[in-house]
Amino acid sequence: MIDAHQHIWRITRPECQWPTSDLAAIYKDFDYGDYLLETSHLPLAGSVLVQSQEADADTDFLLGVAAHTPAVLGVVGWVDLSDASAAKRIQALCAAHPKLCGLRPMLQGITDTAWLLTMPRTEALSAMAEQELVFDALIQPRHLPVLVEFARKHKSLRIVIDHAAKPAIRDLQWEDWRRGMDALGQCDNVYCKISGLLTEAQIGQVGRAECFQPYVSAVWDSFGIDRCLWGSDWPVVNLVSSLEAWHRLSASLLEAYCSQRIGMDAARCADRLFDRTAREVYQLGQKMQ
Repeated sequence: MIDAHQHIWRITRPECQWPTSDLAAIYKDFDYGDYLLETSHLPLAGSVLVQSQEADADTDFLLGVAAHTPAVLGVVGWVDLSDASAAKRIQALCAAHPKLCGLRPMLQGITDTAWLLTMPRTEALSAMAEQELVFDALIQPRHLPVLVEFARKHKSLRIVIDHAAKPAIRDLQWEDWRRGMDALGQCDNVYCKISGLLTEAQIGQVGRAECFQPYVSAVWDSFGIDRCLWGSDWPVVNLVSSLEAWHRLSASLLEAYCSQRIGMDAARCADRLFDRTAREVYQLGQKMQ
């Protein structure tokens, strides 16, 4: 199993601005050893470690951990893509750190929804494509039309949507999100993570498969299983549930989806969602060879 989306952080590091103290369940240090304990009962082959801070220091910290941790198969870091030196930073990082597999601007925290179309420097995006880095899109439903335009403009850039674009499950909002995901599903360079959905629901919805089945089924209908990958979003998932519970729920949602579609091989679908697609899209291990 590949976990395509998990974090670590140390609250005392100066660049660590989130989580804040009001999020008691996750306002503490989480190291990779804690993650390995959390996943000790699962057939974990490795994970993709994803940035949580808008800081070069956070990316350097994660890459340092990855260099000495075999189970970290890839790192999605952060670079200020609007900075004039971004392309050089990307090239230097890739030359020094073969486990760097992607970059993630934190679009959900940027007020300007259209930032993606106006601010990233062309040479920075070109450097990402040349280095075969994935563009992780941390977006909300408001960004979907913008991401469609971005994906069509940058067809050589592999894009992975984090957390299925954070649909408002707690409010049962659906139509605009579904329309945007359908459009992105038609872009061959876009993939989608089944991750982070529990924290988009009300507490009373967590653990109830019927609250999540329409959303994950819509993603699988739009993208196909072969362009979807699974992530735990640990330790953020601890705000409402646990990694184990989310993994178990995800497996049951996939089984239910496959059972309703004639000729769909459930074992093959599980292999794609929980392992193979992540290996392929992030090219895990390939840059080490």
